[in-house]
Amino acid sequence: METHLTKEQEIKKMVKQKYSVIALQNKETNASSCCGSGGCSTEVYSIMSEDYDALNGYNPDADLGLGCGLPTQFAKIRKGDTVIDLGSGAGNDCFVARAETGETGKVIGIDFTPAMIEKARANAEKRGYNNIEFRQGDIENMPVADNTANVVVSNCVLNLVPNKKAVFKEIFRVLKTNGHFSISDIVLTGNLPEKIQSAAEMYAGCVSGAISKEEYLNEIKLANFQNIKIQKDKPIIIPDDILKTYLTEEEIVIHKKTPTTIRSITVYAEKAESAENCC
Repeated sequence: METHLTKEQEIKKMVKQKYSVIALQNKETNASSCCGSGGCSTEVYSIMSEDYDALNGYNPDADLGLGCGLPTQFAKIRKGDTVIDLGSGAGNDCFVARAETGETGKVIGIDFTPAMIEKARANAEKRGYNNIEFRQGDIENMPVADNTANVVVSNCVLNLVPNKKAVFKEIFRVLKTNGHFSISDIVLTGNLPEKIQSAAEMYAGCVSGAISKEEYLNEIKLANFQNIKIQKDKPIIIPDDILKTYLTEEEIVIHKKTPTTIRSITVYAEKAESAENCC
C-alpha cells in the first residue's frame, strides 16, 4: 500500500536527509553554502553565522557553520545549571554551554538526525566530557522529562520545524519554574518572494521555513512565557548569486527595493511561577 506523507512529514523527511549529508561535510564546505544546504554562495557564512572564537568551550571541529546567532552568549547560564540545546548538531553550542555550567551542571543536546547525534557523541567522547548527553528525538516531542532544565538554547533550528507552536509548548514543559530560554532564529518582517519560499534548498538553508517576527513572538506568548525580550536583531541579506538562482533580473531589482525582510533574532523568555500556576 502506498503511503502518502503529510506536508509536515515531507518537510521533516527532507530536513533529516539534508542534515544527514551536512553532518558528513566539513565546516569549509558548509560555510560556502546556504547553511550547509548546497553550493550556493561564498558570502552566506559571514552573513548568517557569528564568530564563536571568543567564547569559552568553543571547539572548531564541532562547529558546522550552521548557526545564525550566539544564543549561549545571551543565555545567562549559571554554574550547576541543566541546559538543553535544541537541534544540537555536532555539539557546538553544547560545548559552549558546558563551559558556563561547569562540571557540576549538565547539558543535553537533542537532534533529529542520527548522523548528527553520532558526530556530537564522538566529539564529546574525544574530550572526555561526561556531563554532556546527546539524545536523538523530535523537538516537537522531546525525549526529556518535565521540569528538567534551567535553561534552553537553540541556534537557527526552530525555523526548520513545521509546528512551532508544539516546540514552544515543549520548551515550557521541560523548563523548571523560573527557568528561561535564549533562542536565535530566522524570522520575516515582510513577504519573502514565493520562488525563494518554495525552494527546498533555501528551506533547509534556514530562510524559507521562517514565519513572521510578529507571529513568532505571539507563539511564545501563547505558550505562557513571560518577560519576553529580543536580545539581538540583525538583517540577513541574501547575496546576488543565490537570488539569481531563483529570481529573474527584474525580480531581483524589485526585491532589493523593498526593506530587508529576513532577520536573525535572539529571543529570551521566562517560565514564571505565575504562568505555570495559571495553566
